[in-house]
Order: sequence, then structure tokens, then C-alpha cells
Amino acid sequence: MDNLNYGIIGNCKSAALISDKGSLDWCCLPIFDSPSVFAKLLDEEKGGSQSFEVSDAYTITQQYMWQTNILRTMYDNGTDAFEVFDFMPRYEKRSGSFYAPPDIIRFIRLVKGAPKFVCNYDPKLEYASTETITVNKGEYIESYTNEGKYDSLYLYTNLEKEDILHKKEIILDGNAFLLMSYHEKLMEQTLDRAYLKFQRTKVYWMNWSEATTKYPLYQNEIMRSALTLKALTFEKSGAVLAAATTSLPETIGEVRNWDYRFCWIRDASMVIKVMAGLGHVKSAREFLQFIIDIIPDKDEKIQIMYGIDGQKELTEHILDHLSGYKGSYPVRTGNAAYIQKQNDIYGILMEVIYQQFLQFETSLENSEELWTVVRGIVMIVEENWQKPDKGIWELRTEDRHFVFSKLLCWVAVDRAIKIGEVLRMGINDTHWKTLRAEIYDDIYNNGWNEEKQAYTQSYGSPDLDASTLLMESYGFIDAKDPRFVSTVKATEKELCNDGLMYRYKNKDDFGLPSSSFTICTFWLINSLYKIGEEEKSKALFEQLLSYSNHLGLFSEDIDFKTKRLLGNFPQAYSHLALIETATNFAKYGQEDEEETQFKPILY
Repeated sequence: MDNLNYGIIGNCKSAALISDKGSLDWCCLPIFDSPSVFAKLLDEEKGGSQSFEVSDAYTITQQYMWQTNILRTMYDNGTDAFEVFDFMPRYEKRSGSFYAPPDIIRFIRLVKGAPKFVCNYDPKLEYASTETITVNKGEYIESYTNEGKYDSLYLYTNLEKEDILHKKEIILDGNAFLLMSYHEKLMEQTLDRAYLKFQRTKVYWMNWSEATTKYPLYQNEIMRSALTLKALTFEKSGAVLAAATTSLPETIGEVRNWDYRFCWIRDASMVIKVMAGLGHVKSAREFLQFIIDIIPDKDEKIQIMYGIDGQKELTEHILDHLSGYKGSYPVRTGNAAYIQKQNDIYGILMEVIYQQFLQFETSLENSEELWTVVRGIVMIVEENWQKPDKGIWELRTEDRHFVFSKLLCWVAVDRAIKIGEVLRMGINDTHWKTLRAEIYDDIYNNGWNEEKQAYTQSYGSPDLDASTLLMESYGFIDAKDPRFVSTVKATEKELCNDGLMYRYKNKDDFGLPSSSFTICTFWLINSLYKIGEEEKSKALFEQLLSYSNHLGLFSEDIDFKTKRLLGNFPQAYSHLALIETATNFAKYGQEDEEETQFKPILY
């Protein structure tokens, strides 16, 4: 079965995807949202890739190096073997800043014998929209475009360049390297230099992992997810990408294909909250500064998403010349959803700001800036909470009064009140508390469907929605409240299919959803755990983990029938939910161990 069997490598500026056969099939340089230099992922014929072609006698295996984002691919035919270590350099310089150039290094280590391969090097710049010319310049191989926008890529290697260009068989007689760079290098690139970058990058990732909070259960899964989230962080601004790709379909052959190389306030805020909980407080601070920087005016509305550098216009374009992943057309860049109104983002952002004040030190200047943001958000919420919107799922149909949007408006005001208490700013207490109560009563009375015995997707609707499972975790309702217990059970009954969750089952802009939204299954598992169905939730969690790819990575969606990964990849949303769920079970498991340890044995 075809699947998203890819590993991600990155340096917090850009990323690349390497297949389980060791093929470099996706990379954008110099940063995440730049045009691609390899895009076989989106068109197997035109997109371009770099791979090591070996005979069928070779067995190919793959894994990450321990506690790193360095990917190791082994090629072994029993007699001959070599391994490729893939990474994008990232390590701390003496100045304290990070060396993270727009480079991909493939370090090739001879293991035994005399392995043979063809080095397939076929970059296609600018989304393969025009011809890419590749020539041997002596010191390097240069690829460039002559038509349209100029772009270039440089390949440095100790392998014979003519053998690469003419796809001749190479017999490996020692270690080797490929360095693909967006920039022409000023210093000579050697095997020793490539190896040094490899070791320094390994140390960087191991140090980062060592600073991550450890748990007694699911540690490997938590760490892989944390490393993935870190790889999706844009160092320059503090923004967090939703995913590293564009246009990977929610369903093969359909048109739900979107560009996810942007920063959704909702997704990123949830990621940062999780990362801060894992001990990486610097990430939380950098993201909050990103928010402050993109909201310069007191009356400026917050968009649901921004470019990773803070861009506010993300105009959507269709790349007609690309066939799409497995023929799933169209391929899009940009995302028209940036113009949508989604009222839930205010609460999610306010929750992160609240956690910042509650857990971490803030300077007076930073506190004042954040307090201005807080007051501005409350004003926006007060003005908009009664209005319909597009909701968490960004439906492109008519606006509705979504329960989740109302819930997060309540969260925004609730957390603003609590932030004011932390800062001892009681100026708007009475007014804000009245507003909070008004929103609460509105949800309580209008979001509940008596016939369904559940909170539903929107006011007056009988349709259930997985997002209502978050009502307890945001503090709106107690886990043991009959309304929440009933909502969880009703939502599971209607939306769960063989252990996987629909977001909703009512028709949207493109018809009936046909794949499971991965994060929703994690939400169900957490909710079942909280209402007391621990064993059932743990069994569902184990089952869901088994649907990851060979490296423990998740995309946005899972096909109900085949369990194939679908949607953009790797998905930050999915991995943050995995961490939240795993840490809950880890804590639960730890409690069990303690009980077992100290409870006397009765004969």
C-alpha cells in the first residue's frame, strides 16, 4: 500500500522529506514556504528528486538517530552495505547564535564490501514550473533556471560529478557526501567538513532532547513528536508551521488540497503550550513575541493565520503544471482561508498568554505589551462573539454559530480575567465577568441539543462535532458533569468508526468527509479517559499509534478503510495531540506504579 512513509529533516528554517527508500522527494529553499527545489511528492514525473538507485538485492531500512532529527537509511545486500545520514545543519556558534544554512547534507558511510548505486540527481527549481539546467562547474554542480524567476542550487560532493550527471554506476570505496545548498559556498567543501557538521548537528539535537521533560511511559513517542514540532518551528520569527507540505490530499483523487506552510494562530498556540509544558519555555516566548509583532495597532483585527515571517496576504494560486500527489489535483500555494473569520482563535491565543504569565518570567515591557494585546482581544471578542463565523474547520459555506467558536470566546474572557488577577489589574473585572457569564449562559442554553443529549456543532443543529470534546479541557465544564459525559458518549457513537473519528458527518463544501481527522481521535481518547473509561481509552490510543508511519510520524488524516496516512505531513496538530494524550497516560501509569509499589499484597 502506498503511504506517507517519509521522514522529516530540518534546521528550523526549512525542511525536507526523505522516503523510506532514501529518496529526497520534497524540499523548499531557502525557507519553508519558498518554491520547491525537489517536488516528486507532488508530481512523480516532473517534480524532481535525489536518490540512490540500487539493485533489488538490497534491503533498505530506516530509522532516526537516537534523540535527533538526523535520519539514517541503510542499504544492505548481505555482502555490500552503506548507510546515508540525512540532515540539515544546525548547531550553536561561539557567539551563541545558530549556524543553520539552507543546506541539505547526505553523509554516506561505507559499512562493508563494495556497494554499487546510481546517484540520481534531478532538481527542479521553482515548483518545476520552468526548465532547470544542470551543469558541472568543476568545484560544484550548478542547477539554475533561465526562464521566469531566476533560481539556483549548488551540489558539492567528493563523488565523481560526471558520474552523477550521466547517471553512471558508482562503486563506493570509502565515505562520501552530497551537500545541496541554496547558496554558493565561499569555503571549500570537504568530507571532513561535512562530517564535522554532522557531529555538531547531532550534538545540537541531543542537547535539545536532553532538555525535554521525560515521562515513564511513551517516552519514545513523546520525544519523536516533540522533535517533529521543533522541526516545524521557524527560528527567525518564532512561528510554527501547520505542516511542512502543500496540497497533500485529505482523500486521494479529491480536491481538499491545501497549503499548510503557514502559521495558524490556533495550531501554533496549542503547539507552544505543549512545548512549554515539555520544558522549552524559550519557544513560548518567541511565539508570543511573534504575535506581538504582527499586531502593532490596538484596533487591528487578528487573522486566523499568517505567513511564517508575519505576512498578512497569503493569496492562493493553483500550479496547473503539476499533477498532484497520486494524481490528486489541484496543487495550491497560498491559502485563501487567511481572509476567514474564526472567533475561536482569540481564546486559544489568550490561553497561551495566560500560561506565559502564570508559569514564566516576563519583563515589565513585555508584560505591558501583552496586557495591551489582552485588552484588545477582549474588545474584539465583545464585538464579535454573537456573530456567526467559519468555525474551527474553516468551512467555506455560510457562517454559523459554532459551539466551539463560542466556547473559545468564553475562554478568551475567562483567561483575560485571570491574567488581570495575576497582574493585579482589576480595572475591567466587573464588566469582563458579566461578559463571561453572558457567553456561558448563551452556550449552555443554545449549544445543547436535548434530543441528542449532547452539545452539537452549531446552534440549532442536530449534527455532532468532535471539537465539543474540548469543552472540559478548556474549563467550561467538569469531566463528571452529566452533560459532558453524555456529549462524549453521543459523539463517540455518531462519529467514531473502527476507532477513528470523523470531525463531523454532515456535508460540507465538498460533500461528506471520507477520512478521519487524526487529532479528533486523540480528543476522543482524552475525553474517554477523563470520564473514567481509562482502559477503553488506552486501547484506542495503542491502536492509533499503530497507524503512524514506520518512523512514528502522523499526517493530518487517516483513511478509515485502509488506515493510510493522508493530508499534509507531518502535521503539527496531530503530534501535539499525541503528546498531550501520551503525557496523560504517562501520569496515569505512574500513579498505577506507585499504587502497586506501596500497596500491600493480600494473600
